Amino acid sequence: MTATSARPGTADPVRGVLDPPAAVERRRPRLPFSPWHLLLAPLALVFAVPLVWLVLSSVMTNAEINRFPPALWPSGIDLGGYRYVLGNAMFPRWFANSLIVSAVTVAANLVFGSLAGYAFARMRFAGSRVLLGLMLATMAVPFQLTMIPTFLVMKKLGLIDTLGALIVPSLVTPFAVFLLRQFFLSLPRELEEAAWIDGCSRLRVLWRIVLPLSRPALATVAVLTFLTTWNDLTWPLIAINHDTQYTLQLGLTTFQGQHHTQWAAVMAGNVITVLPVLLAFLGAQKTFIQSITSSGLKG
Repeated sequence: MTATSARPGTADPVRGVLDPPAAVERRRPRLPFSPWHLLLAPLALVFAVPLVWLVLSSVMTNAEINRFPPALWPSGIDLGGYRYVLGNAMFPRWFANSLIVSAVTVAANLVFGSLAGYAFARMRFAGSRVLLGLMLATMAVPFQLTMIPTFLVMKKLGLIDTLGALIVPSLVTPFAVFLLRQFFLSLPRELEEAAWIDGCSRLRVLWRIVLPLSRPALATVAVLTFLTTWNDLTWPLIAINHDTQYTLQLGLTTFQGQHHTQWAAVMAGNVITVLPVLLAFLGAQKTFIQSITSSGLKG
């Protein structure tokens, strides 16, 4: 006669003791991480391979890069490519141009996007919904269709071949207005109404109440705008002619064409180009999910 084991949560026929389900749950082996990590970790390694190869190639010599089969690991750290880029080219000027354009564009989108987003979220005026719909419709229009009209407008303003031609068309974007509007809709109106009772104007409410609560959305707009502006190549290629006004992406393309044998310098230039984008994303990645989730609560 053999004793049968009791099911979880039932009395043991041998011991006569209740075996709680919690105890059985504690005895089950548990992973120290989410099971999704078993899938995401290999994918992350696959996507990281090009970046790792870029960094390793930037500290190789030209002979190691041109070797066949290619060297997978540098024999030593050679910073000749970085010295060549920073000392013998206009790379620092291009970097400064990209930084100026990106910084001004980000600041303008935060200011104008906040004002427009708050107006669409809290103010009701004649044609507000129609205007909002038209603004959102422009997000579906590809840049190739507006490229020529934008160029003609910039030419009339006398901004062609200047950094202003890169800044003015991107002073405010529909994406920034829409994202901030959606986030403002998720904020409780009671906070603003209390400030109005105390005599605050709409601008003061926006500055003192709404914007401090909207830091995740503001950070998301800032980072995404920075990434888009920093990585833009098509519009600078059309609007800029003189090499002193090149942005980093445009200058790097020309640099690769002029110095195609200097692969170490090309790789070093790409590392310097990618570094600000990587730092900006890592610095604000925690705000992305919170901002996108909050902005989707209300329509």
